[in-house]
Amino acid sequence: MTKSTQILFKKDNDGFTKELNSTVKSNLSKGELKRAVFLLWIKLFFYLLFFFVSIYVLYINPYGDSFLYLLLNYTLIGTSGVLLAFNSAHDACHQTFSKKKWLNDFIFFFTFNMQGTSARLWKIRHLASHHLFSNVDGCDADVDDNPLIRFSPNHKKKKFMKYQHLYSPFLYSLYFIVWIFAKDFVYLSKKNLANLKNQNYPFWYTIELVLLKLFYVAYIIIIPYLILEFSFSQILVSYLLMMVVASNIFIYTLVTTHFTEETEFPTPNNNGELPYHFAEHQLKVSMDYHPTHPIASFLFGGFNSHAAHHLFPTLPHTIYPKITPIIVEKAKKYNYTYNVLSLLGAIKSHFKYLKKHGK
Repeated sequence: MTKSTQILFKKDNDGFTKELNSTVKSNLSKGELKRAVFLLWIKLFFYLLFFFVSIYVLYINPYGDSFLYLLLNYTLIGTSGVLLAFNSAHDACHQTFSKKKWLNDFIFFFTFNMQGTSARLWKIRHLASHHLFSNVDGCDADVDDNPLIRFSPNHKKKKFMKYQHLYSPFLYSLYFIVWIFAKDFVYLSKKNLANLKNQNYPFWYTIELVLLKLFYVAYIIIIPYLILEFSFSQILVSYLLMMVVASNIFIYTLVTTHFTEETEFPTPNNNGELPYHFAEHQLKVSMDYHPTHPIASFLFGGFNSHAAHHLFPTLPHTIYPKITPIIVEKAKKYNYTYNVLSLLGAIKSHFKYLKKHGK
């Protein structure tokens, strides 16, 4: 298959997609959708409050010279920031808060950029690559862009990767540090990434990125150092701990959604056609964990209901517990795969997957 071959999904000849969409639509009243969106706004205010109160407490320093409390405070900032991204930024990226695009964009850019990561660059990768061709080599930026871990069985194997199930937790702990201070700049300079070809970003993207990074470093490191009675090394250690905690929460929430023993990496044939139609493909490549559990849904923002998200990305994640049983029912009726485990089971499966494809 040449690079110019267009990737296509197989046609849905058995009517699964039509029946699923029709059933979901008929089972969701306007009232339920309104309540789901209202809950989305409640979660936004809750996690915003959690995030900004954590920063406020850091600045006013009610715990004196206690380094232990400083460590805890930074950890809370990182945790609340990741949960804000899961529950609000991600939905806003998919335009689920409002019919007004500018309002969704404002929520997305504000909440995402506050974490030190570029909302603009991530949105391009997420919508124009990952959601179009999940787990398809050469077309999914989330799969292709990792020279140290072999996420896909179709990728070239390197000798050191036989230990990837052992060293990956260390790399995962550094994820946000790398993303914030290196990865965004690498993405900005890349002309080609997965299916994103001939990318030419305007110069103001670079200016925006630099200014946002400076703002982030200022509010999370420089200002605390200037106003608190802690040494720079104590501030830096606290920040690094925050990054490690946030990285692990982020990574284990996400890698379990696509990279397990149960999920597939479909390969197109010589004509560029994938073996499944779009809806079946999403079921094959996605993993759910506790998809209808209220606590899991409150914390993970619908990433735990990943099949529903990829099949209905424009619906608020607060409605996924309602539609997931419909997806399960229709998948069973048509004898389609539906992957679901506990979170711990999915994490265990992920490391088995890494070990298998490393060797």
